Amino acid sequence: MDTYATLVLAGLVLVLFLVVRMTKGERRQAPGPFALPVIGNMHQVNKHAPFKTFMEWSKQYGPVITVYLGLQRVVVLVGYETVKEALVDQAEDFSGRAPAPFAYKATKGFGLLISNGERWRQLRRFTLTTLRDFGMGRKKMESWIQEESKHLIQNNVSPFDPTFFLSRAVSNVICALVFGQRFSYKDAQLLKLLQIISGILKFNSTPRGQLYNIFPRLMDYLPGQHHAIFREVNELRKFSTEKIREHQETLNPDDPRDYIDCFLMRLNEEKNLVSTEFHHENLTATVLNLFLAGTETTSSTMRYTMMLLIKYPDIQEKMQKEIDNVIGQTRSPTMEDRKSLPFTNAVIHEAQRFLDLVPLNVPHYATKDISFKGYIIPKDTVVIPLLHSVLKSVDQWDNPWTFNPNHFLDHNGNFKLNPAFIPFSSGKRACVGESLARMELFLFLVTLLQHFTFSSPGGPESVDISPEFSSLGNIPRRYQLIAAPR
Repeated sequence: MDTYATLVLAGLVLVLFLVVRMTKGERRQAPGPFALPVIGNMHQVNKHAPFKTFMEWSKQYGPVITVYLGLQRVVVLVGYETVKEALVDQAEDFSGRAPAPFAYKATKGFGLLISNGERWRQLRRFTLTTLRDFGMGRKKMESWIQEESKHLIQNNVSPFDPTFFLSRAVSNVICALVFGQRFSYKDAQLLKLLQIISGILKFNSTPRGQLYNIFPRLMDYLPGQHHAIFREVNELRKFSTEKIREHQETLNPDDPRDYIDCFLMRLNEEKNLVSTEFHHENLTATVLNLFLAGTETTSSTMRYTMMLLIKYPDIQEKMQKEIDNVIGQTRSPTMEDRKSLPFTNAVIHEAQRFLDLVPLNVPHYATKDISFKGYIIPKDTVVIPLLHSVLKSVDQWDNPWTFNPNHFLDHNGNFKLNPAFIPFSSGKRACVGESLARMELFLFLVTLLQHFTFSSPGGPESVDISPEFSSLGNIPRRYQLIAAPR
């Protein structure tokens, strides 16, 4: 009897110990909704706009939420202060990048976008330095964009779908940096590549794209659009590989022409180093990263800004008057003009904020246990610093759901930057091409407004400014544009 009582008592003590330990552990991890086995919280998440569900949950659980997408633990960070604390104040802790299954398969795990550790540090440092050396954010790049703008205004037909018309111009800028060349707007190969890039982003912003990133192994065995998308990714890889081969055959170390040349030179210098990250797999993947990111994001933002100007013709007219007064209709704009065009600058910033192009951000990753705001974020957790919660925050913007350039103007009409304006994210993983994108948006849009007035066949009322897809990206709808010469 004594032995039995002792065993029962020991068992109760053990159970109590485990309950206390589990409860303590749960308190240390961020709260969140109850998750089901295997599927986690997938059945509760808005498949067309996941960020809306996360925003609703933040009202109940606070600014740091734990959710499960399938078996993957995800911590969502909501609100400007929380996102800033993670990405800026604890930048090193949150510098990891999630190995998103789609991106991992597309790049074979190589390249700048989803790398971590020493690979990421080496590739990021090299990429920033090289792109700046070739003019990113400087006068040389300004001249390239000015020259591309001339091609842009010479190639217009009305009415037309501006989607690939604009992406051709934007892609030619990144092509000049990476490949050392531009393509004719009539080049069939370029158009095909741009269609592939657009399709990739759209797929990743659909429920099926979300499903692939949650259950990649299962999806690989099931029929569906993802197989066609990966075949198209391989076409992009072949294009990049061919360009690299051409560069190898014509490389002159004394006169590097572009990013690929510089990478090949570094590759040759370090070919005998076991630890080098400068090899062909990283080159091919990074070229893909730059080509995709440098084309679709900026062209989508330009396309959406023009849509907003059609929707609000009074804003378009006010921009044109300001541009006419400062620059006129014949001189090419420069980045120096930006400080003299506060309203135009405010409209471009507000369009980026209002579009909220990447509402979920590109997911981060806990490469170690992270202590954050009193919680432990365990190693191997995907972290989503919710950009949507910053760009559409009622605490940071007077009317976040209204397109209003006054969000970026003071009472005297001077441009005023809000620190919550972070469409390129923030911290160590902020967009590498941010300075290039800012330059392209300003110079291209000002040039177009110098020469054209935008409208649509059905008038402002016919323009639907809500996104076509809302998941990884808020993808603008297609529309017909009339560009009337001024």
